Amino acid sequence: MPAFQNAFESHDHAHCADDVLARVRVIVQKNKLRLTPVRQRTLEILLESHKALGAYEVLERLAAEGFGHQPPVAYRALDYLVEQGLAHRIRRLNGFAACMYPGADHEPAFLICKSCDKVAETKGSAFDPALNQAAKTHGFHIERSNIEAMGECASCKGVL
Repeated sequence: MPAFQNAFESHDHAHCADDVLARVRVIVQKNKLRLTPVRQRTLEILLESHKALGAYEVLERLAAEGFGHQPPVAYRALDYLVEQGLAHRIRRLNGFAACMYPGADHEPAFLICKSCDKVAETKGSAFDPALNQAAKTHGFHIERSNIEAMGECASCKGVL
């Protein structure tokens, strides 16, 4: 799984977005996915920052660009991207964020800054042993997990 620049640090974000889009193009071709113009634009909107966006925020952008103004336009595109592993639902924020590791088999963990609303996706596999042990203790089989941690980034705390 490729490493990405820390979402909370100043960096050339265009590089992050371009790298993800390049990998998405390979995945789309390899898996014969249908990345319609509205789905592609939705992904590009999600990739514009390291923040989770609500469906209505995405819809406003799509409508302004001529893709339609009915909620199903955004919800269908977002649902498709999530189903294909190209985006994630961030439940704590009732929003969506582009997957920074498309094509990689991973269970994401999200670090969410409560001050600046930035979201960093990290590998949830570090939590897997403890989580799997807890599940085993209860006779539970985990099929999928989504870890969301709220806090404050170093920049917002004034540490940087």
